[in-house]
Amino acid sequence: MAAVTLLALGNGAPDVFASLAAVRRGNYRTGFGAILSAGTFVSAFVVGFVAIHAAPFSLTPATFVRDVMFYLISATFLFYVYLSAEIYLWQAVGFVGFYLFFVGFVFWMDLGLGGGGGGGKRSRSEVAVGAESEMHKGFVELDCEIGEVEKRSEEGKPSFGVRRALEMVSKVWEVPVSILLKLTIPQAAPSEWSRFYTSANIALCPLALLYSCNSFMEFNHPVAFLLSNTHLPLWFVVFLASSSLALLHYIIEKEPPKTEQIPVLLIAFVMSVFWISTTAGELLNCLAALGALLELPPALLGLTVLAWGNSVGDLVADVALAKAGHPALAMAGCFAGPMFNMLVGLGTALVIQTSNVYPEAYELQFHVGIVIAFVFLLLSLMGSLLVITWCRFRVPRFWGFCLVGLYVIFMAVSLLIAKFSG
Repeated sequence: MAAVTLLALGNGAPDVFASLAAVRRGNYRTGFGAILSAGTFVSAFVVGFVAIHAAPFSLTPATFVRDVMFYLISATFLFYVYLSAEIYLWQAVGFVGFYLFFVGFVFWMDLGLGGGGGGGKRSRSEVAVGAESEMHKGFVELDCEIGEVEKRSEEGKPSFGVRRALEMVSKVWEVPVSILLKLTIPQAAPSEWSRFYTSANIALCPLALLYSCNSFMEFNHPVAFLLSNTHLPLWFVVFLASSSLALLHYIIEKEPPKTEQIPVLLIAFVMSVFWISTTAGELLNCLAALGALLELPPALLGLTVLAWGNSVGDLVADVALAKAGHPALAMAGCFAGPMFNMLVGLGTALVIQTSNVYPEAYELQFHVGIVIAFVFLLLSLMGSLLVITWCRFRVPRFWGFCLVGLYVIFMAVSLLIAKFSG
Protein backbone atom coordinates (compact mmCIF):
# COMPACT_ATOMS: atom_id res chain seq x y z
CA MET A 1 0.00 0.00 0.00
CA ALA A 2 2.81 2.41 0.89
CA ALA A 3 4.50 1.64 -2.44
CA VAL A 4 1.63 3.18 -4.43
CA THR A 5 1.07 6.16 -2.09
CA LEU A 6 3.91 7.65 -0.04
CA LEU A 7 6.73 5.84 -1.88
CA ALA A 8 5.30 6.81 -5.27
CA LEU A 9 4.96 10.43 -4.15
CA GLY A 10 8.48 10.51 -2.77
CA ASN A 11 10.07 9.01 -5.89
CA GLY A 12 7.84 10.84 -8.35
CA ALA A 13 7.80 14.29 -6.75
CA PRO A 14 10.36 15.80 -9.19
CA ASP A 15 8.40 14.54 -12.22
CA VAL A 16 5.07 15.60 -10.71
CA PHE A 17 6.10 19.16 -9.93
CA ALA A 18 8.12 19.58 -13.12
CA SER A 19 5.06 18.66 -15.19
CA LEU A 20 2.88 20.90 -13.01
CA ALA A 21 5.23 23.83 -13.55
CA ALA A 22 5.47 23.18 -17.30
CA VAL A 23 1.72 22.85 -17.97
CA ARG A 24 0.78 25.79 -15.73
CA ARG A 25 3.20 28.00 -17.70
CA GLY A 26 1.66 26.94 -21.00
CA ASN A 27 4.53 24.58 -21.96
CA TYR A 28 2.31 21.50 -21.96
CA ARG A 29 4.48 19.91 -24.68
CA THR A 30 7.40 19.96 -22.25
CA GLY A 31 5.20 18.47 -19.53
CA PHE A 32 3.82 15.74 -21.79
CA GLY A 33 7.26 15.02 -23.22
CA ALA A 34 8.92 14.73 -19.80
CA ILE A 35 6.26 12.40 -18.35
CA LEU A 36 6.09 10.17 -21.43
CA SER A 37 9.84 9.99 -21.97
CA ALA A 38 10.46 9.31 -18.28
CA GLY A 39 7.86 6.55 -18.43
CA THR A 40 9.52 5.02 -21.50
CA PHE A 41 12.95 5.40 -19.88
CA VAL A 42 11.83 3.47 -16.79
CA SER A 43 9.60 0.87 -18.47
CA ALA A 44 12.11 0.14 -21.25
CA PHE A 45 15.65 1.24 -20.33
CA VAL A 46 15.54 0.59 -16.56
CA VAL A 47 13.54 -2.64 -16.84
CA GLY A 48 15.91 -3.72 -19.61
CA PHE A 49 19.02 -3.13 -17.51
CA VAL A 50 17.47 -4.97 -14.54
CA ALA A 51 16.72 -7.92 -16.83
CA ILE A 52 20.22 -7.89 -18.32
CA HIS A 53 21.88 -7.87 -14.89
CA ALA A 54 19.62 -10.35 -13.07
CA ALA A 55 17.61 -12.48 -15.52
CA PRO A 56 16.17 -15.03 -15.38
CA PHE A 57 14.02 -14.31 -12.33
CA SER A 58 10.36 -14.79 -11.44
CA LEU A 59 7.65 -12.19 -10.80
CA THR A 60 4.40 -12.42 -8.85
CA PRO A 61 1.81 -12.88 -11.64
CA ALA A 62 -1.09 -10.97 -10.07
CA THR A 63 0.99 -7.94 -9.06
CA PHE A 64 2.84 -7.74 -12.38
CA VAL A 65 -0.30 -8.01 -14.52
CA ARG A 66 -2.16 -5.52 -12.30
CA ASP A 67 0.54 -2.84 -12.47
CA VAL A 68 1.22 -3.17 -16.20
CA MET A 69 -2.46 -3.31 -17.15
CA PHE A 70 -3.37 -0.23 -15.13
CA TYR A 71 -0.42 1.68 -16.60
CA LEU A 72 -1.31 0.50 -20.11
CA ILE A 73 -4.95 1.58 -19.72
CA SER A 74 -3.85 4.97 -18.37
CA ALA A 75 -1.43 5.60 -21.23
CA THR A 76 -4.01 4.49 -23.83
CA PHE A 77 -6.69 6.80 -22.44
CA LEU A 78 -4.27 9.74 -22.31
CA PHE A 79 -3.19 8.98 -25.89
CA TYR A 80 -6.84 9.04 -27.01
CA VAL A 81 -7.40 12.38 -25.26
CA TYR A 82 -4.26 13.84 -26.84
CA LEU A 83 -5.29 12.74 -30.34
CA SER A 84 -8.69 14.39 -29.83
CA ALA A 85 -6.75 17.71 -29.44
CA GLU A 86 -8.84 18.83 -26.47
CA ILE A 87 -9.47 17.83 -22.88
CA TYR A 88 -12.41 18.63 -20.62
CA LEU A 89 -12.41 19.04 -16.86
CA TRP A 90 -14.17 15.71 -16.27
CA GLN A 91 -11.48 13.90 -18.26
CA ALA A 92 -8.66 15.52 -16.30
CA VAL A 93 -10.39 14.67 -13.02
CA GLY A 94 -10.79 11.14 -14.36
CA PHE A 95 -7.01 10.70 -14.53
CA VAL A 96 -6.57 11.50 -10.84
CA GLY A 97 -9.66 9.46 -9.95
CA PHE A 98 -8.32 6.46 -11.86
CA TYR A 99 -5.17 6.48 -9.74
CA LEU A 100 -7.28 6.63 -6.58
CA PHE A 101 -9.18 3.61 -7.92
CA PHE A 102 -5.84 1.86 -8.49
CA VAL A 103 -4.80 2.58 -4.88
CA GLY A 104 -8.11 1.18 -3.65
CA PHE A 105 -7.66 -1.91 -5.83
CA VAL A 106 -4.15 -2.48 -4.44
CA PHE A 107 -5.52 -2.07 -0.92
CA TRP A 108 -8.27 -4.59 -1.73
CA MET A 109 -5.71 -7.11 -3.01
CA ASP A 110 -3.34 -6.61 -0.07
CA LEU A 111 -6.11 -7.22 2.45
CA GLY A 112 -7.04 -10.40 0.63
CA LEU A 113 -10.65 -9.32 0.16
CA GLY A 114 -10.76 -11.19 -3.09
CA GLY A 115 -10.96 -14.52 -1.31
CA GLY A 116 -8.17 -14.65 1.26
CA GLY A 117 -8.88 -15.43 4.87
CA GLY A 118 -6.91 -15.07 8.03
CA GLY A 119 -4.49 -17.76 6.96
CA GLY A 120 -3.80 -15.84 3.80
CA LYS A 121 -3.06 -12.72 5.79
CA ARG A 122 -0.67 -14.62 8.04
CA SER A 123 1.16 -16.09 5.07
CA ARG A 124 1.45 -12.66 3.49
CA SER A 125 2.88 -11.28 6.72
CA GLU A 126 5.40 -14.09 6.89
CA VAL A 127 6.40 -13.53 3.29
CA ALA A 128 6.70 -9.78 3.90
CA VAL A 129 8.89 -10.31 6.96
CA GLY A 130 11.06 -12.75 5.05
CA ALA A 131 11.33 -10.39 2.09
CA GLU A 132 12.22 -7.49 4.35
CA SER A 133 14.90 -9.58 6.06
CA GLU A 134 16.33 -10.69 2.74
CA MET A 135 16.24 -7.16 1.38
CA HIS A 136 18.09 -5.87 4.46
CA LYS A 137 20.68 -8.59 4.01
CA GLY A 138 21.06 -7.66 0.36
CA PHE A 139 21.54 -3.99 1.19
CA VAL A 140 24.20 -4.90 3.77
CA GLU A 141 25.99 -7.00 1.17
CA LEU A 142 25.69 -4.19 -1.36
CA ASP A 143 27.11 -1.67 1.12
CA CYS A 144 30.00 -4.04 1.86
CA GLU A 145 30.72 -4.42 -1.86
CA ILE A 146 30.68 -0.66 -2.35
CA GLY A 147 32.97 -0.24 0.65
CA GLU A 148 35.43 -2.79 -0.74
CA VAL A 149 35.47 -1.05 -4.11
CA GLU A 150 36.12 2.33 -2.47
CA LYS A 151 38.86 0.82 -0.30
CA ARG A 152 40.59 -0.72 -3.32
CA SER A 153 40.30 2.56 -5.23
CA GLU A 154 41.98 4.43 -2.37
CA GLU A 155 45.02 2.14 -2.22
CA GLY A 156 46.86 3.07 -5.29
CA LYS A 157 45.78 6.57 -5.29
CA PRO A 158 47.00 9.11 -7.80
CA SER A 159 43.47 10.48 -7.98
CA PHE A 160 42.84 10.66 -4.23
CA GLY A 161 43.82 14.34 -4.01
CA VAL A 162 41.48 15.33 -6.83
CA ARG A 163 38.60 13.37 -5.33
CA ARG A 164 39.26 14.92 -1.91
CA ALA A 165 39.23 18.40 -3.45
CA LEU A 166 35.93 17.69 -5.20
CA GLU A 167 34.45 16.46 -1.92
CA MET A 168 35.53 19.68 -0.20
CA VAL A 169 33.94 21.78 -2.96
CA SER A 170 30.76 19.72 -2.62
CA LYS A 171 30.72 20.27 1.15
CA VAL A 172 31.16 24.03 0.72
CA TRP A 173 28.19 24.11 -1.67
CA GLU A 174 26.16 21.82 0.59
CA VAL A 175 26.48 23.90 3.79
CA PRO A 176 24.32 26.91 2.77
CA VAL A 177 21.70 24.62 1.23
CA SER A 178 21.58 22.52 4.39
CA ILE A 179 21.20 25.61 6.57
CA LEU A 180 18.40 26.95 4.35
CA LEU A 181 16.52 23.65 4.57
CA LYS A 182 16.91 23.51 8.36
CA LEU A 183 15.55 27.06 8.61
CA THR A 184 12.40 26.17 6.66
CA ILE A 185 11.78 22.43 7.28
CA PRO A 186 11.08 21.52 10.92
CA GLN A 187 12.75 18.47 12.44
CA ALA A 188 10.20 16.04 13.88
CA ALA A 189 12.63 13.84 15.83
CA PRO A 190 13.13 15.04 19.45
CA SER A 191 16.84 14.13 19.24
CA GLU A 192 17.29 16.65 16.39
CA TRP A 193 15.27 19.44 18.04
CA SER A 194 16.85 22.90 18.13
CA ARG A 195 15.24 25.88 19.79
CA PHE A 196 16.81 28.30 17.29
CA TYR A 197 15.84 26.34 14.17
CA THR A 198 12.32 25.64 15.46
CA SER A 199 11.79 29.35 16.09
CA ALA A 200 13.16 30.10 12.62
CA ASN A 201 10.69 27.57 11.17
CA ILE A 202 7.81 29.41 12.84
CA ALA A 203 9.02 32.72 11.37
CA LEU A 204 9.86 31.58 7.83
CA CYS A 205 7.44 28.74 6.95
CA PRO A 206 4.35 31.01 6.63
CA LEU A 207 6.37 33.34 4.39
CA ALA A 208 7.44 30.46 2.12
CA LEU A 209 3.87 29.16 1.88
CA LEU A 210 2.63 32.65 1.01
CA TYR A 211 5.22 32.81 -1.77
CA SER A 212 4.04 29.45 -3.12
CA CYS A 213 0.47 30.84 -3.34
CA ASN A 214 1.62 33.85 -5.37
CA SER A 215 -0.54 32.84 -8.34
CA PHE A 216 -3.67 33.00 -6.15
CA MET A 217 -2.70 35.87 -3.83
CA GLU A 218 -0.18 38.54 -4.75
CA PHE A 219 2.92 38.45 -2.55
CA ASN A 220 3.06 42.27 -2.35
CA HIS A 221 -0.68 42.79 -2.02
CA PRO A 222 -1.28 45.95 0.09
CA VAL A 223 -3.02 45.32 3.41
CA ALA A 224 -4.47 47.91 5.79
CA PHE A 225 -2.50 47.46 9.00
CA LEU A 226 -3.68 48.94 12.34
CA LEU A 227 -4.77 52.21 10.71
CA SER A 228 -7.07 52.40 7.69
CA ASN A 229 -4.71 54.72 5.82
CA THR A 230 -1.63 52.59 6.55
CA HIS A 231 -0.99 49.98 3.86
CA LEU A 232 1.80 47.44 4.14
CA PRO A 233 2.76 44.56 1.83
CA LEU A 234 1.05 41.29 2.70
CA TRP A 235 4.38 39.47 3.09
CA PHE A 236 5.56 42.02 5.66
CA VAL A 237 2.39 41.64 7.76
CA VAL A 238 2.70 37.84 7.67
CA PHE A 239 6.41 38.00 8.53
CA LEU A 240 5.74 40.41 11.39
CA ALA A 241 3.11 38.10 12.89
CA SER A 242 5.16 34.91 12.42
CA SER A 243 8.31 36.56 13.80
CA SER A 244 6.42 37.62 16.92
CA LEU A 245 5.27 34.03 17.45
CA ALA A 246 8.81 32.79 16.81
CA LEU A 247 10.25 35.16 19.41
CA LEU A 248 7.60 34.08 21.91
CA HIS A 249 8.42 30.42 21.22
CA TYR A 250 12.16 31.04 21.68
CA ILE A 251 11.55 32.69 25.07
CA ILE A 252 9.07 30.14 26.43
CA GLU A 253 10.22 26.77 25.04
CA LYS A 254 13.37 25.43 26.70
CA GLU A 255 13.08 21.65 26.28
CA PRO A 256 12.47 19.47 23.21
CA PRO A 257 9.18 17.54 22.90
CA LYS A 258 9.25 14.02 24.30
CA THR A 259 7.67 12.41 21.23
CA GLU A 260 7.26 13.17 17.54
CA GLN A 261 4.32 15.47 16.89
CA ILE A 262 1.94 14.90 13.97
CA PRO A 263 1.50 18.65 13.13
CA VAL A 264 5.28 19.03 12.87
CA LEU A 265 5.48 16.04 10.52
CA LEU A 266 2.73 17.51 8.33
CA ILE A 267 4.44 20.90 8.18
CA ALA A 268 7.76 19.23 7.32
CA PHE A 269 6.03 17.32 4.51
CA VAL A 270 4.36 20.48 3.14
CA MET A 271 7.63 22.43 3.24
CA SER A 272 9.47 19.59 1.49
CA VAL A 273 6.84 19.70 -1.24
CA PHE A 274 7.31 23.48 -1.44
CA TRP A 275 11.06 23.15 -2.07
CA ILE A 276 10.60 20.40 -4.64
CA SER A 277 7.98 22.49 -6.45
CA THR A 278 10.14 25.63 -6.35
CA THR A 279 13.18 23.71 -7.63
CA ALA A 280 11.10 22.20 -10.44
CA GLY A 281 9.94 25.67 -11.47
CA GLU A 282 13.50 26.97 -11.60
CA LEU A 283 14.54 23.89 -13.56
CA LEU A 284 11.86 24.74 -16.14
CA ASN A 285 13.21 28.29 -16.35
CA CYS A 286 16.71 26.95 -16.99
CA LEU A 287 15.38 24.58 -19.65
CA ALA A 288 13.51 27.41 -21.35
CA ALA A 289 16.67 29.53 -21.38
CA LEU A 290 18.72 26.61 -22.70
CA GLY A 291 16.16 25.95 -25.42
CA ALA A 292 16.13 29.61 -26.46
CA LEU A 293 19.94 29.74 -26.64
CA LEU A 294 20.31 26.49 -28.60
CA GLU A 295 17.07 26.98 -30.59
CA LEU A 296 15.72 23.62 -29.41
CA PRO A 297 11.97 22.84 -29.25
CA PRO A 298 10.49 22.46 -25.75
CA ALA A 299 9.22 18.94 -26.50
CA LEU A 300 12.78 17.76 -27.18
CA LEU A 301 14.01 19.21 -23.89
CA GLY A 302 11.22 17.41 -22.07
CA LEU A 303 12.00 14.14 -23.85
CA THR A 304 15.70 14.25 -23.00
CA VAL A 305 17.14 16.54 -20.32
CA LEU A 306 14.13 16.75 -18.02
CA ALA A 307 13.23 13.06 -18.31
CA TRP A 308 16.79 11.84 -17.78
CA GLY A 309 17.43 14.18 -14.88
CA ASN A 310 14.31 13.04 -13.03
CA SER A 311 14.70 9.31 -13.79
CA VAL A 312 18.41 8.54 -13.54
CA GLY A 313 17.95 7.89 -9.81
CA ASP A 314 15.51 5.09 -10.66
CA LEU A 315 18.13 3.49 -12.92
CA VAL A 316 20.86 3.57 -10.25
CA ALA A 317 18.59 2.38 -7.42
CA ASP A 318 16.90 -0.41 -9.39
CA VAL A 319 20.12 -1.77 -10.91
CA ALA A 320 21.71 -1.74 -7.43
CA LEU A 321 18.72 -3.70 -6.10
CA ALA A 322 19.04 -6.19 -8.95
CA LYS A 323 22.76 -6.68 -8.29
CA ALA A 324 21.99 -7.17 -4.59
CA GLY A 325 19.77 -10.11 -5.51
CA HIS A 326 16.32 -8.47 -5.51
CA PRO A 327 15.37 -8.00 -9.17
CA ALA A 328 11.65 -8.60 -8.54
CA LEU A 329 11.65 -5.77 -6.00
CA ALA A 330 13.44 -3.53 -8.51
CA MET A 331 10.85 -4.34 -11.18
CA ALA A 332 7.95 -3.60 -8.82
CA GLY A 333 8.48 0.15 -8.90
CA CYS A 334 9.06 0.41 -12.64
CA PHE A 335 5.35 0.61 -13.49
CA ALA A 336 3.41 2.03 -10.52
CA GLY A 337 5.82 4.96 -10.10
CA PRO A 338 5.63 6.30 -13.69
CA MET A 339 1.86 5.74 -13.66
CA PHE A 340 1.62 7.93 -10.56
CA ASN A 341 3.58 10.66 -12.37
CA MET A 342 1.26 10.45 -15.37
CA LEU A 343 -2.10 10.27 -13.59
CA VAL A 344 -1.44 12.46 -10.55
CA GLY A 345 1.29 14.78 -11.82
CA LEU A 346 0.09 15.46 -15.35
CA GLY A 347 -3.53 14.87 -14.32
CA THR A 348 -3.39 17.53 -11.59
CA ALA A 349 -1.79 20.01 -13.97
CA LEU A 350 -4.53 19.38 -16.53
CA VAL A 351 -7.22 19.72 -13.85
CA ILE A 352 -5.87 23.20 -13.04
CA GLN A 353 -5.73 24.22 -16.71
CA THR A 354 -9.17 22.85 -17.63
CA SER A 355 -10.77 24.43 -14.56
CA ASN A 356 -9.49 27.82 -15.75
CA VAL A 357 -11.38 27.49 -19.06
CA TYR A 358 -14.40 25.53 -17.76
CA PRO A 359 -16.91 24.73 -19.26
CA GLU A 360 -14.89 24.99 -22.48
CA ALA A 361 -12.26 22.40 -23.42
CA TYR A 362 -8.54 23.03 -23.00
CA GLU A 363 -6.95 22.77 -26.45
CA LEU A 364 -3.95 20.50 -27.06
CA GLN A 365 -1.85 21.21 -30.14
CA PHE A 366 -0.69 18.18 -32.11
CA HIS A 367 3.02 17.39 -32.22
CA VAL A 368 4.40 14.26 -33.83
CA GLY A 369 7.14 13.91 -31.19
CA ILE A 370 4.54 13.45 -28.45
CA VAL A 371 2.74 10.83 -30.57
CA ILE A 372 6.02 8.93 -31.05
CA ALA A 373 6.58 9.01 -27.27
CA PHE A 374 3.11 7.54 -26.71
CA VAL A 375 3.71 4.80 -29.30
CA PHE A 376 7.03 3.66 -27.81
CA LEU A 377 5.67 3.75 -24.25
CA LEU A 378 2.73 1.55 -25.29
CA LEU A 379 5.08 -0.78 -27.19
CA SER A 380 7.32 -1.27 -24.16
CA LEU A 381 4.36 -1.99 -21.87
CA MET A 382 2.56 -4.35 -24.25
CA GLY A 383 5.82 -6.10 -25.11
CA SER A 384 6.72 -6.70 -21.46
CA LEU A 385 3.21 -7.92 -20.68
CA LEU A 386 3.15 -10.39 -23.59
CA VAL A 387 6.74 -11.67 -23.37
CA ILE A 388 6.90 -12.12 -19.59
CA THR A 389 3.44 -13.72 -19.51
CA TRP A 390 4.45 -16.05 -22.36
CA CYS A 391 7.56 -17.04 -20.37
CA ARG A 392 5.36 -17.93 -17.38
CA PHE A 393 6.29 -14.77 -15.50
CA ARG A 394 10.03 -15.39 -15.66
CA VAL A 395 11.93 -12.43 -17.10
CA PRO A 396 14.33 -13.59 -19.86
CA ARG A 397 17.65 -11.83 -20.46
CA PHE A 398 17.05 -11.41 -24.19
CA TRP A 399 14.02 -9.24 -23.43
CA GLY A 400 16.25 -6.88 -21.47
CA PHE A 401 18.39 -6.31 -24.57
CA CYS A 402 15.22 -5.83 -26.64
CA LEU A 403 13.91 -3.16 -24.24
CA VAL A 404 17.20 -1.24 -24.18
CA GLY A 405 17.29 -1.39 -27.98
CA LEU A 406 13.70 -0.14 -28.10
CA TYR A 407 14.63 2.89 -26.00
CA VAL A 408 17.68 3.64 -28.18
CA ILE A 409 15.45 3.56 -31.27
CA PHE A 410 12.95 5.83 -29.51
CA MET A 411 15.63 8.42 -28.76
CA ALA A 412 17.01 8.26 -32.31
CA VAL A 413 13.54 8.75 -33.82
CA SER A 414 12.77 11.59 -31.39
CA LEU A 415 16.00 13.41 -32.26
CA LEU A 416 15.33 13.05 -36.00
CA ILE A 417 11.80 14.39 -35.60
CA ALA A 418 13.05 17.31 -33.52
CA LYS A 419 15.68 18.11 -36.14
CA PHE A 420 13.36 18.11 -39.15
CA SER A 421 10.01 19.17 -37.70
CA GLY A 422 11.04 21.61 -34.93
